[in-house]
Amino acid sequence: MATTFHLSVSFNLHKGTKCKYTPQSVRALPIRIFSVGKKRSRGLQLLVDEYVEKLKYYCSVEDVQIRSNPRNARDQRAQVDDEDTAVMNLIRSDDWVVMLDERGQDIGSEQMAELVGDAGNTGVSRLSFCIGGPYGHGRKMRERANLSVKLSSLVLNHQIALLVLMEQLYRSWTILRGQKYHH
Repeated sequence: MATTFHLSVSFNLHKGTKCKYTPQSVRALPIRIFSVGKKRSRGLQLLVDEYVEKLKYYCSVEDVQIRSNPRNARDQRAQVDDEDTAVMNLIRSDDWVVMLDERGQDIGSEQMAELVGDAGNTGVSRLSFCIGGPYGHGRKMRERANLSVKLSSLVLNHQIALLVLMEQLYRSWTILRGQKYHH
């Protein structure tokens, strides 16, 4: 059994503060985004692909779709457990795992950039973002996540959360590089 890699880095994510990075070289960790849900609409997939292309300039991004309720469980708890297992099977012990959750830490764009920058300056090999299914994240993910953040005070479905995350990752890199944000 692989041991979980824990960082002693403390992310100082205080809303309203400026990002501590100035335009400088930040190690670009590969990013994996795990999204649990139903098949995506063509329109959403086009937008996701557009952001993947924009992000390729800064880092490699892998968009990993995980089907909700993979074993067609009737029970909601069993469904969440099955989704939890499917995601956990894809996470490595040396990943820095950010769980997107409505009860997570409320951060702004500068703090998201700081999170990306700080993770790149540590010993982890990959930054993994996890978007839960219709009933949220399971126990194993909640225990494994290094950080829990919310993208909005509104509850977002997994497709909208994915799009907001992609846009914020792109915005993060423009902040880290001191570049003008292009829509």
